[in-house]
Amino acid sequence: MPIAAYIVVALLAYLLGSIPTGYLVARAKGIDIRSVGSGNIGATNAMRVLGKPLGIFVLLADALKGFLACFVLAPVVFDRFAPVTLADPVMARFQFAVIAGLCAVLGHNYTCWLKFKGGKGIATTAGVYFTLAPLSVSIALGVWITLFVATRYVSIASLAAAVALPTAVWLTQGNMLLGIVTTALGALAIYKHKSNIQRLMAGTENRINFGKGKSAT
Repeated sequence: MPIAAYIVVALLAYLLGSIPTGYLVARAKGIDIRSVGSGNIGATNAMRVLGKPLGIFVLLADALKGFLACFVLAPVVFDRFAPVTLADPVMARFQFAVIAGLCAVLGHNYTCWLKFKGGKGIATTAGVYFTLAPLSVSIALGVWITLFVATRYVSIASLAAAVALPTAVWLTQGNMLLGIVTTALGALAIYKHKSNIQRLMAGTENRINFGKGKSAT
């Protein structure tokens, strides 16, 4: 595969992932989401600041970025650049999508449009893995829902999912590259939640109150 193909898909996937959905939606309402709530541009803070409908919109849009990077962008670039002599085009196409997914999450977490300060990547990662490993992300989603309902802490649910996803990938997938990338993304998600971890340890992390929508994530 020409090196140009990897550069093109990595750059385009990064730019797609870097679209700061939460920031843009809040700006359209005259709010700088970075200065209210937790200051995060992700869906949870958007829900807290903008309300549930717009928060859900941000959540779905962030997930869609990851999904499109793997399901649409990667195949288009692959078909444009892939040599016809590839020994295993199916595996090559999958590995190409893995790279696109990784770069989309990095774009969301470190968006170039906001001085490389972005979200925490949970929704975008979910979108990526609904393409790459739907069984694994379904398991992680089940863990997220279970922990969220039990604790009403989005952060605890997200941290648990960040561990469950790579675990499920290693147990259900036979692709070394995917396993390594998923483990790295899980570690990155935990790192991005460092302030939440500090608040949890201090007992100051806010829960989601169903029907009232408060959160500090």
